[in-house]
Parts: sequence; C-alpha cells; structure tokens
Amino acid sequence: MASPEEKLAPLLDKNGVRLTVDGAIATVTLTNPAKRNAQSPAMWRTLAEAGRVLPGNVRVVVLRGEGKSFSAGLDRQMFTPEGIEGEPSFIDLARSSDAELDAAIAEFQEGFTWWRRNDIVSIAAVQGHAIGAGFQLALACDVRVVADDVQFAMRETSLGLVPDLTGTHPLVGLVGYGRALEICVTGRFVSAEEAVSSGLANLAVPAEQLDDTVRDLAGAVVAAPRDAVIETKALLRGAVDRTYDEQRDAERAAQARRLRDLAGLGE
Repeated sequence: MASPEEKLAPLLDKNGVRLTVDGAIATVTLTNPAKRNAQSPAMWRTLAEAGRVLPGNVRVVVLRGEGKSFSAGLDRQMFTPEGIEGEPSFIDLARSSDAELDAAIAEFQEGFTWWRRNDIVSIAAVQGHAIGAGFQLALACDVRVVADDVQFAMRETSLGLVPDLTGTHPLVGLVGYGRALEICVTGRFVSAEEAVSSGLANLAVPAEQLDDTVRDLAGAVVAAPRDAVIETKALLRGAVDRTYDEQRDAERAAQARRLRDLAGLGE
C-alpha cells in the first residue's frame, strides 16, 4: 500500500531522494531501500537541491527512509579505489589541494545544513539502522522520532575518519560532550531506549506507528501560528550562544515583534 506522500506528484525524484509537498507539510524520502538508503555525493547534492526548491508555504519537513533502515551510512563503494562512477574517490579527494578538498567537503555538507532553517520545523522519522552519514542526517533535523528498532551508530572514527557532515555540533548539544565522544570513538549502537533517555530522540514508538506519529506531530506544528513558531525556533536555537541576560533581551525583542504584529502594527 502506497504511503500518502507516494501518491503525490514529486517536486524532485532522483539519486535516491524524493521530495513531495502536501500543503504546509513536505516529505523528503530516501528511496533506495535495496541498499539500505546508503548515501553518496549525488544524494547529498540532491538533498541540498530539495532545500532550495522547497516552496515558501512549507512549514514542516518530514525526513524518512523507505524500507527497514533509515540509512546505513556511506555507500561502501566510496571506499574502493575506483569509487563511484562520476564521483571523486577518497583517494582523489586526498590528492587534491587543501582548497579543493575543503570545497568538496563543504559541498557535501550542504545537504545537511538547511534542515535547521528558522522558517521550517524538520522532523526525522528514523527506523532500523541510522549509521554514520545516516546518523548525521537524522541529527540535522530539529526533532527525531524513532521506531523501537532503531540503531544509531557513528562509525566514521572506526574507519579512520571523523564525522564531517555537520553531526558533531548537534550530537554534543543533545547528549553532552562525554557521551558524544564515547559514542563516536567506540562506534557502538545506541538503542531507542537510550536515544530517548539521553535526549537524542524526542519519542520512540513501535515501528508500525512511526509514520502516523510523525504525521500527527507535523499536524500539531502546523496548527500553531507560523510567525510565532519561527520566532520561538530562532530564540531556542540562539539560546546556547547567549548569556542569560542576552537571552532575556532576545525574548523581549521577539515578543515586541509578536505583539505589534498581532495588533496590526508590524512593519
């Protein structure tokens, strides 16, 4: 049986990524379950494109993966000497100049950065394996709802690499430095129970309830006034970098904008 988003005409459908929009709710689906939604540079470029073509009326973006796994991480072909056809291999990247290597990784990261924009709320629906790049893609979102069979793991360090797809900042923010370090350097699995108790996930549900739970959550977000959600998200995102008094100032400024807007006195 097709899911609701599969019945919609996609705005984007290539390289293992499909974007559909239903009113104020968009869904980005990873669509290569045969490879457990393994990731490649082409997928990352398409994820970045999805953010660019997102209609302005969208308020919530749901990220999900088809099949039993959300994403098992990097396509292992990237680790072979020949790499993926049409893409630079790891050896090619290593042989490039400092500027070229930095630019390549920055381009890879662009598929992971737009999910925290203040004008949307992003929700990752995560089941099965979310490993390495898959873990970092889930971390790119504002909220994570997980199935009870989820297994997060950060395997980059075990492969002699580091997590470089924007996952380290949110991971430390969610679970703290000590636990983040231990998760990364051991490469161990994090279960649904630990994910919720540590703050990594907001909610865990039986796998068969995942899509419905996320759909209900998205509906609840859309039910709140859009400008108030945007201001609240901006306040909360900036709180970690502000002092207590600076945050008080930011709250007052945001509330002044909201009061004037509600009174019809906004700019």
